[in-house]
Amino acid sequence: MLLALVAHARDVPGRERDRFAERLGDLAGRTDAVLVRTCQRVELYLAVPGNTDPAVPGVTDPAVPGNTDPPGVRRLVDADAVEHLIRVACGLDSAVLGEEQVLHQVRAVLAGRAAAAPLDGVLDRLFQIALRAGRRAQAWYPHPRPSLADAALDEIEKRRGPVAGEPVLIVGAGRMGRLAVRAAVLRGAAVMVTNRTPERASALASSAGVRAVPWPGLDVIPEPAGVVVAVAGRWPLQARVRDRLQASGAVVVDLSSPAAVDAAARAALGQRCLSVDELAWRPATGLGAALEQRLDTLVQDSGRDYCRWLRTRQGGPTIHRLTRAAEQRRQAEVAWLRRRLPDLTEREAALVEQMSRRLVAGLLHQPYRALHDDDSGVLLSAARQLFALPTGESSGAGWAQALPGSARVG
Repeated sequence: MLLALVAHARDVPGRERDRFAERLGDLAGRTDAVLVRTCQRVELYLAVPGNTDPAVPGVTDPAVPGNTDPPGVRRLVDADAVEHLIRVACGLDSAVLGEEQVLHQVRAVLAGRAAAAPLDGVLDRLFQIALRAGRRAQAWYPHPRPSLADAALDEIEKRRGPVAGEPVLIVGAGRMGRLAVRAAVLRGAAVMVTNRTPERASALASSAGVRAVPWPGLDVIPEPAGVVVAVAGRWPLQARVRDRLQASGAVVVDLSSPAAVDAAARAALGQRCLSVDELAWRPATGLGAALEQRLDTLVQDSGRDYCRWLRTRQGGPTIHRLTRAAEQRRQAEVAWLRRRLPDLTEREAALVEQMSRRLVAGLLHQPYRALHDDDSGVLLSAARQLFALPTGESSGAGWAQALPGSARVG
């Protein structure tokens, strides 16, 4: 079984997602698990032997009736889990449709996970197929695509008016900080950037043609119209700075997860302080019917590719055992013939050997192709029974047959 536990900002508040991620921490290093964490989601993908919906140690309590997951967490199994990851990588499950950042984040998760320890082949293949679909999808979207940073600036302008000519502070010089600087510059804002590491702020400011200011950024600048926060850890604000920010009417959008703006500042700013969770409910921008259909087809085809690979993986041991059984029988028949015809010359014996090999290969060629392409798993089961072959498949085989049941993927 393939299991995905999904905590998204639309369903689970940020603080609860953080706790959920902590509870999953011990599972993240296992070979059969991958933890995906972005600013709006925490997701665990787990390859589970067999077909029994499992309890997840440290997350779900097997003693609780119904194997209850934390409130708001969705449990996706087999085909639904496959489809979900592919949609995530394609930017179809984001607050900003088609955003590139989530694809980069999934790629980074897989690279970091593979560097830490070997990953179960079932999960590795799933993530590789999802990333391949995501790369194709990005080539189809109009460019440049908006990001969460654009969504943050939209919210600032909705509350304060256009930021053209207005001071805007970007807190953070990481990937999201760079996107926020670019988006604010394109809107004509007077952009300032600050970062806990001054050298990174200076480098970003220099490359973007904006101003770098000392951390935490509000002591020496004009009162900003808006602030976009995208940092790891806290954005420390002294009480006098917080009061000044409150009086200025500035709008603060915190894209960090966990939140970087402390509770006192959030309380002081009230509705003028937005978290990344609130952007999760942002209305999705239409893609157009043609592109939407193309993306849906990509998701379905990618899911089928994964299912096909999984069944090939499942069928491999069966084909190997059938080949071995056929070869043993061929050798036994040739040995019987050699005993009946002891006077065969070396050349005649070689011809008998060659003929027997060609005969077996010819007889098994079509069955092998049918087993390789078996989408239902019925032929594999029949082959094991007809030829009295043992089972004991490799990881993933126990739940591969569940995948065709989804009309969306298989």
